[in-house]
Amino acid sequence: MLKMGLTSFEDAIKEQLKERKNAHFMLVDGMSKLLTEKVNNFQSLDFQVSGLKWRLLIQPAVGVKDYLSVAVWIIDEKCTGPNWEVKFNFKIGLLPQTGPEYFYVSVGCHNEKQPAQGVVKFITHTQLKERFLVNDKAVFYAEISEEVIPNFPVIGIPRTMGTAERFKLIEVARNNSRFTWKITKFSSFNGEEHSSYEFTVGPRRWKLVMYPRGTGDGKGNSLSLYLNASNYVTNNGPKGRTFAVYKLRVLDQLHRNHFEIDCLDWFLYDPVHPRLCSWGRTKFLPLEELHKASRGFLVNDQIYIGVEFLIVSTTEYL
Repeated sequence: MLKMGLTSFEDAIKEQLKERKNAHFMLVDGMSKLLTEKVNNFQSLDFQVSGLKWRLLIQPAVGVKDYLSVAVWIIDEKCTGPNWEVKFNFKIGLLPQTGPEYFYVSVGCHNEKQPAQGVVKFITHTQLKERFLVNDKAVFYAEISEEVIPNFPVIGIPRTMGTAERFKLIEVARNNSRFTWKITKFSSFNGEEHSSYEFTVGPRRWKLVMYPRGTGDGKGNSLSLYLNASNYVTNNGPKGRTFAVYKLRVLDQLHRNHFEIDCLDWFLYDPVHPRLCSWGRTKFLPLEELHKASRGFLVNDQIYIGVEFLIVSTTEYL
């Protein structure tokens, strides 16, 4: 039981880590934003138990309104291909504002057909808000049993204490939320792909990537546009995924009737495969519309492409 008048969620989690060695806690700071933005899912950092890599997965319940689904997901590279299986017991729950913990205990059996397992109707939005939100923070956790039985050899190092993270959603200040890329002599861009210089928002460096004549199913008929997440600004914390709510746009230079789309995406960190760290649209803007003089997108062979960030996430170890 947490006595929130005497301690913070952060302090309470640190106390739990000493006794619950196979648990991973995820403090979500800005929970109401996740519910409001209708996010498809949010996931914890990877954590190791019994020589395997796991992740806590939280998402809206499929086909059930105003419920959250919570699951444990095994994502270890050893668990690929056919015929692998891992048996274990697990516990998923929430640390409460008042009263006892809220949790489910279950028997797990993960394999290629079922790499994640949990509770579809874990908790309603109303229950979450009334019992578990403190200053818009909620703490989810997953705890794996001591006995994990894979059908393949694994060398596991016993954990000496639990692990924890803080996932925080930040509303981006207006004076740092926009980046505009001015492109002159647009018709002279002969290459397939062109990138802006990098800029910083939140914990990451970003850049815009444009295909002036399209790529994929937009090739030859559309301007393709992507937002790419590059390096982290510092090397002090974890380098997991970054969530962003943002707008991609092409500016109307005549009437300010800009063409834009609203986006919310999770951006990977993968310096080896940077293309995996991009989101956008192959058919962002039809070339016919782009070149139409009355739309004002392309004036004197000059175009302005932009992005505006509304919300961005940060993650740190506790």
